[in-house]
Amino acid sequence: MSAANPQRMPALYLSHGAPPLADDPVWPGQLAAWSADLPRPKAILTVSAHWEEAPLALGAVNPVPLVYDFWGFPEHYYRVTYDAPGAPALAESVRKLLRAPGIPVQDIPDRGLDHGAYVPLVEMFPDADVPVLQISMPTLDPVSLMGIGRKLAPLRDEGVLIVGSGFFTHNLAALRGTGVPTWSAEFDDWGHRALESRDWDGLLDFLHKAPAGRYAHPRTEHFAPLFVTMGVAEAGGELDAQKSVIDGFWMGLAKRSVQFG
Repeated sequence: MSAANPQRMPALYLSHGAPPLADDPVWPGQLAAWSADLPRPKAILTVSAHWEEAPLALGAVNPVPLVYDFWGFPEHYYRVTYDAPGAPALAESVRKLLRAPGIPVQDIPDRGLDHGAYVPLVEMFPDADVPVLQISMPTLDPVSLMGIGRKLAPLRDEGVLIVGSGFFTHNLAALRGTGVPTWSAEFDDWGHRALESRDWDGLLDFLHKAPAGRYAHPRTEHFAPLFVTMGVAEAGGELDAQKSVIDGFWMGLAKRSVQFG
């Protein structure tokens, strides 16, 4: 929380896991403890690795069913619900902040929260009593995503918790056995050191600067939400005020999650 504005919400990048996260003996408790240490948000704005849409889109302003965007899991994971209130006021604020000449913002009213949004929120805000709005990523370009984050930054002073939801490493096809792959461990170590040393240029160019960058992220959509969060923090002068709240690995993937502010 900012010393200059005690009402300002922090900005988060979290690794969200798959639906079986709920059954993990450790991770749900870590997420719950994290949210317990946060100021209570008036609303939550989330950007998930699982929604790429251009032009930038706002999901359901009023509640609609969740998007079960995964396959091959036991039936009970498809029965999970998260009936958070709609966020029409937040949606209108987002439209005003993001719209500019030649830069459209679209509404997709039947697009519910995907698992990148609701899986962590179930653990962090289980009462589902905070309004939630999800927006799409219109690009995976890190610089452009930071620009979107900068525009969204004023929402923090209105009590909005902005959450970028991805996975610090994500290459399901390369997972073998039950251990932590070298590429996942090396990328996580590099990313942690880059955050700690404030190597923002290195992070923006992570595919070229990080060891095993293209193994850790053969597609970059799970790292991309970090850049929205970084843009939010930069606009608030709090890019350097970051800390890793959760680390370690889950099914070989780095679950590092970071708070700014």
